[in-house]
Amino acid sequence: MRRRGPGAEHGRVTETIPGLFLSLPEVLVLLGAFALLVARWLPPAAHRPGTVAAAAVLVPSAIVLGIVGIRWQLLPVLAGAAVAAAFALPPLLRRRTGRPARRARWWLALPGTLACACLIATGPAAAWAFPVPDFPEPTGDFAVGTRVVQWTDPLRAERFTADPDDRRTVVVQLWYPAQKSPEGVPRAQYLGGTQDEARTVAEALAGGVGLPGFLIDGVPRARSHAVVDAPVAGGGERFPVVLFSPGSGGVRTQNTAWAEELASHGYLVAALDHPYDSAVVVLADGRTIRATTASSGNRDRDEELAAGWTAVRAADLGFVLTQLERLDHGERADPLTGRLDTGRAAVAGHSLGGAAALQAARQDRRFDAVVDLDGYPHGPTTPALKQPALALTQEITAGTDPRYLPRLTEALEHSTAPSYRLTIPGAGHLTFMDGPLYLPPVPSIVGTLGRSESPRLVAAATLAFLDATLRGRHGDLPDTLRAYGTVTTSGARETATPTP
Repeated sequence: MRRRGPGAEHGRVTETIPGLFLSLPEVLVLLGAFALLVARWLPPAAHRPGTVAAAAVLVPSAIVLGIVGIRWQLLPVLAGAAVAAAFALPPLLRRRTGRPARRARWWLALPGTLACACLIATGPAAAWAFPVPDFPEPTGDFAVGTRVVQWTDPLRAERFTADPDDRRTVVVQLWYPAQKSPEGVPRAQYLGGTQDEARTVAEALAGGVGLPGFLIDGVPRARSHAVVDAPVAGGGERFPVVLFSPGSGGVRTQNTAWAEELASHGYLVAALDHPYDSAVVVLADGRTIRATTASSGNRDRDEELAAGWTAVRAADLGFVLTQLERLDHGERADPLTGRLDTGRAAVAGHSLGGAAALQAARQDRRFDAVVDLDGYPHGPTTPALKQPALALTQEITAGTDPRYLPRLTEALEHSTAPSYRLTIPGAGHLTFMDGPLYLPPVPSIVGTLGRSESPRLVAAATLAFLDATLRGRHGDLPDTLRAYGTVTTSGARETATPTP
């Protein structure tokens, strides 16, 4: 098993075994169910001990799952075991009463056995399709810490409510280079600060795409690699900052694997929840704000709406960069004071968040680079970008989306700095977030790169771009990016000298 702290409230019992996508009690329930099914076909002398042994494995494991929580994927296993028990136990009871045990003829029992076997096999198949996310180990030199902050902008009214005194509030999760924590320190809960918050977020995400929440009930069980409030890495190094905006209806944690990889290489990543646009946002006082944004079904009207939402997100990103500057300057006591190099800042986003990142870079010259993860550029394409830009996209043609490429090309060509479009073969729209870690590997949804390769590739391409633009690491950036897909270069051909 990969290294992971005790984390979950029920400890290591609920940890899944990589490759099996099942925890130890779930594996034992599965083995016990199959053993109970097989016991019916054993010779008479072995039938009783085989059945007793199967029950001895199955029953305690099922009790453990009843205590720590049964995932829906195990329900068909338990149902199959119950049916098998209905046929395996009566012969044993008849023996105890002295009545002769009689078995159904094999040709009568075989269809029922096969049906039970199929029912039991549904469990591991469902666990593979909807697993507990297993986050890739960050590859950088730093351990990763994380924390959540909440900031309110006193200068901006909340446009999504009718209260004139309501000010715009954003929730931000920070991932940063940290000191290595001792073995056994719990890792950060995925999707929220607590498992209850994680369940709330998971259900909202599922509901946003029309899925019943139980399908991804394994997601709130996940733990990433970061440690909450871990001490900041020593050495006095200042960390370039990367701000991130999620997709429409997305949440701040949707790119956790990407954020942890960047942080392990010496970046501070600040990912935003956008209230009333993110699927659900849980505020520090416990209030829950659900998304109110929705498309109208009219293309022109939807473009107008998306442009408005993008503008709000862009303003959120600029506000958070200001807050990070204040944090670094020591306007409030904080372990990160003096450690953030806000003079080297990038803005990034996925889908609608990518459009917001492009818009924020146009409006705010404090951003030195921009990364668009498969985001259609909503809103105006002027003024021209003056920062290097990287757009990572799935393979798009005029047949799949006649508007996307012309619009993206226009946005990148109107740039006074080098801009790159990296087309990744085999990518899907959700390749650029954590989706491949816990969704079924359906090519039209998550692409064909695989669960571990998807987050690795997207983070590696992003790091290559950020290292070149924020850290001035020399090399042929287009050639480096070609290792991940097809590169199209536009905008200025000469790269501006990075901030030292």
